[in-house]
Amino acid sequence: MDCKRERDQDADCEKITAVLLKSRTGEFDLESILFLKLRGLGIHDLGCIGECINLERLDLSGNNLTNLAALASLRLLSVLNLSANRISNLEPLRSCDSLQNLNLAGNIITSIENLHCLQSLRKLENIRLKDNTYNYTNPVCRNVSYRSAVLEMFPNLKVLDGERVVGRGSDLYQLCKDIDETIKAGLYKNGQLVEHSDCKPWVEDSYWEIKRSNNAIIEEAYKQFNDVLHECRLLNNRAIHVISQTERSMSLKKQPKQYAI
Repeated sequence: MDCKRERDQDADCEKITAVLLKSRTGEFDLESILFLKLRGLGIHDLGCIGECINLERLDLSGNNLTNLAALASLRLLSVLNLSANRISNLEPLRSCDSLQNLNLAGNIITSIENLHCLQSLRKLENIRLKDNTYNYTNPVCRNVSYRSAVLEMFPNLKVLDGERVVGRGSDLYQLCKDIDETIKAGLYKNGQLVEHSDCKPWVEDSYWEIKRSNNAIIEEAYKQFNDVLHECRLLNNRAIHVISQTERSMSLKKQPKQYAI
């Protein structure tokens, strides 16, 4: 009965209390809490979270937060997820010197100026203001110069909105993008889709097969990788089907109407 009562309280706790933090982490001392996940609990008041001064990773996504003042004392915080809240003022995060990874997707940040207070965070490498997977964004992302302005503001940034902007990862991303555009360009001639019936895959099907092993860890890894490949193939088949239907529909729309005489 007590467990059910605790779950009901967690479901809509509104304010963070010492009781809530201790029940969620099992820690008696708030200063001992290093990792904390308080996702989707209806929280709009951060309460005593500032007493968790040794906190390193914090997930507050999917709540109703507007005021971040209580986070100013978290000087060791390196990973912070604030996605899907109602945040517009980031000023309190200026004091979070150790912050490296910050997720702000799905809030109400309206301008580039709102991000100026984060420029003092020298360790900040990863910022997310939009997330296409969950359809989260911010009004500032509609600005045509948004991406270039953010990269100029944070020259040490390595990842923006899930895409690497420096290092080998960014080079690979750009290469894949260029290849994709080249392939798309080759599919059309004079604005018309060109059929390539003799196209062959780059590698044989057996290329992706992994040699089996008696090692239990490798065996489990093999199984999980195989499952991922299977899902990728299913997604690829669905994508091909949708593209085919779309092209057929567009082709029908372009055909001139015929009238009986």
